[in-house]
Amino acid sequence: MAIRNERFRCVRVARSDGERVRRALAEAGALQRDAVIQRDADHLYLPIKHGISIEESFPDLRAGIEYREFERRVEPSFEEILGFTPSYEVIGDIAIIDAEDSDEAGRIADAILLMHGNVSTIIAALTDVHGEFRVRDFRVIAGKPDTETVHKEYGCRYEVDLARVYFTPRLATERKRIADQVREDDVVVDMFAGVGPFSILAAKSARYVIAIDKNPVAIEYLQKNARLNSVNNIKILCGDVRDVASDLRDAADHIIMNLPHSAHEFLDCALTIIKPGGIIHYYDIRPEEDLFEGAQETIARAADMRGMTTRLLDKRVVRSYSPHRYNVALDVEICPRS
Repeated sequence: MAIRNERFRCVRVARSDGERVRRALAEAGALQRDAVIQRDADHLYLPIKHGISIEESFPDLRAGIEYREFERRVEPSFEEILGFTPSYEVIGDIAIIDAEDSDEAGRIADAILLMHGNVSTIIAALTDVHGEFRVRDFRVIAGKPDTETVHKEYGCRYEVDLARVYFTPRLATERKRIADQVREDDVVVDMFAGVGPFSILAAKSARYVIAIDKNPVAIEYLQKNARLNSVNNIKILCGDVRDVASDLRDAADHIIMNLPHSAHEFLDCALTIIKPGGIIHYYDIRPEEDLFEGAQETIARAADMRGMTTRLLDKRVVRSYSPHRYNVALDVEICPRS
C-alpha cells in the first residue's frame, strides 16, 4: 500500500461533533475513506470525495467547507491484481459477483476481500431475479457462509437476507430522489415495498406511508427495518395490492410502483389509490429505441379509461439493465378530466 498527499475539499467540525458527522458522511457515500482524517485541538477535518456535492444534503456543514492536503492510502487496483475490473456490487458486508467459472470466481473473491476491508462474504449470483417473490439464487464463494447483512444508505439501515428477499443498492439515488419530493402532509403508498428502502426513507418526510408486499419474508424484514430506523408512521400490509386497492381509494399523494417488469399490470390499482393531483412514480424496463414514449402512452391510456388525464413531470434512465435495455422512471401527475 502506497501513501501520497492529495488536496481534498473537507468539512471542518468541532471534535465533539466529529463522529456523528463522519458517520453521516460515510453513510451518504461522501467521505473519502482512504484519506487520513486530520485533527487539531478543536476540530476534525473530514475529506470529501471529488465530485461530490454535500451542500444540499448537509446544509448545516456549508460554513465548515475548506480545502486541505491529506495523506491518502492508495490500494492496488483490480487491474493490477486480476488484469481486469470485475463486475460486482456490495450490500452491507456482502459482495455479489456474476462470475460463473469457479476458478475465476475464486480469484475475484480474493481480490474483493483484499480491496474491501468491510466485506466479509462473497456470493455469486446463479440466476436473475425470478419467481413470485423476486429473489435470486446464490452460492457462497468465500468468507462467512451467510446471506444476511445490514446495508446502510442515506442515514437508514436495512436488514436483509439476500437469499430470501430482493434488494439492490443501485436504486439508492432513486430512493433519495423520490423521498425528496415528499412533503410533511403527504401520504405515500409503496405498492411493492420489499424490505422497505423506498418506504422507510419516504416516511422520514411523509405524514405516513402504507407499505405493501406479498412476500411474507420481505414483510418480516420490513417490520424489523421500521423498528431499526425508529419509523412509526408506516402501515405495513402483507398481501397482493390488488386485494387492498379498493380499501385505499383516493388515499395517496404519491404512489411508488417499483416493479419494472410488470408495473403496467397494476396501473388500475394505482389509479384507484391515487388522489386527484397525486403523482405515480412508475418504473419500467424499456428498449433503447423507445425509452419513455411507450410507457407514457400506457399510463395515459389506463388513466383515460378511468376518466383521468396525465401530465409527465419527469423521466429518467435509472440504470442499464441489459444490452440495449434500460430501467427507466417516469413521474406522472394524475388529474380528473376537466
